Amino acid sequence: MSWRHLITNLNARKRLISAFKSGNIYLGTLERPIFPKIVSVKITDHSTQYTFSLPNGLNPDILKRNYFAILQHFGEHIRLEGEVKRYTLTIYSKSSTGDLAYDIEDIREQLTKLKLGIICGKDRTGAYVAFDLLKQPHILIAGETGSGKSTQLRSILTTLILAKKPSELKLYLGDCKKSEFHIFRKVEHVQCVLSSGRDIAEMLCHIKRELDERSDLTETFEVSHIDELPVEHRRPYLVVCIDEFVMLRKDETVMEILTEVVAIGRTLGVFAILSMQRPNAKVLDTTIRVNLTVSMGFKLRDKTEARIVNTPDAEKIEEPGRFVMNSDKLYDLQAPYLEMGDAKELLNPFMVSKGKTKPVTQDQEKLTEEDVFYDAIDAER
Repeated sequence: MSWRHLITNLNARKRLISAFKSGNIYLGTLERPIFPKIVSVKITDHSTQYTFSLPNGLNPDILKRNYFAILQHFGEHIRLEGEVKRYTLTIYSKSSTGDLAYDIEDIREQLTKLKLGIICGKDRTGAYVAFDLLKQPHILIAGETGSGKSTQLRSILTTLILAKKPSELKLYLGDCKKSEFHIFRKVEHVQCVLSSGRDIAEMLCHIKRELDERSDLTETFEVSHIDELPVEHRRPYLVVCIDEFVMLRKDETVMEILTEVVAIGRTLGVFAILSMQRPNAKVLDTTIRVNLTVSMGFKLRDKTEARIVNTPDAEKIEEPGRFVMNSDKLYDLQAPYLEMGDAKELLNPFMVSKGKTKPVTQDQEKLTEEDVFYDAIDAER
């Protein structure tokens, strides 16, 4: 260790001890304090990370009660993790915030070892964070208008399309706001882009039949996952993505099928990505919430919404594209920013000619008759 590095390390330790002292985070008296033991200090261009342990007999609650003292010394760009005795405090440099351009080559490198990779973004140390949808199925994305939620959806769907062949992945998209998914309409992987509640309900009924068929196959061949089926019976992964699905909350059929997808879809290769602007506890009932294994909370209105999404402090976010992710642990991330024009260019090789509608059910003729029936009612009104 060079003398400069040693001095920097000592100064960092003194700064943390000063924060402990200000917050009364010690045993004994001020004249003879026993401070938490600083186990290590790691300093990079993006952050300073302390690992420390509390002395035996010091109530861990004191860290929560006097957290303000740490904030006063280090500012708001920090994260404290740990429990009982050992903790990690990370102080991020402000320079680590800001836009992150979507770079397909960098992203491909992150996904090489993942079967169905989801690229999330970069943490404050500049490292990419990604996960495998097969291991952590089903995603909830929430955030106010302009927070970066829609761009994250565009990034996730584009990445899935670039990573998988149409024979390996099929996408079913519900666009309740009629504003987000039109660029995917002609992509070969995409089975449908629907906006009306009735059409989305019919699409989900098709997904329900697919779940039943896949479940029967796994039972027949006595396997625990569709990837273990004989080659001739393999099925592609299905991803159902519905933007602003809260608008479908009054349709019991829709909510029942979505609940079933997130409850049993993982082993059957069927996954859900659900997004909403205003999280609602009545819509996100216990069953759905428990099985949405990954939550991404962009800027939310208040603590209540952040708690519903299970992304603490998401209400404090100020920068667009920044979000809190809760999966195997909490992450503070910057989402990659994918321009609409750049997304179209990346998707262009996968575009195919499609008609106005694309059947997604075996009962298309019946559906057409129903459409005529409802059109007649609308005309009478």
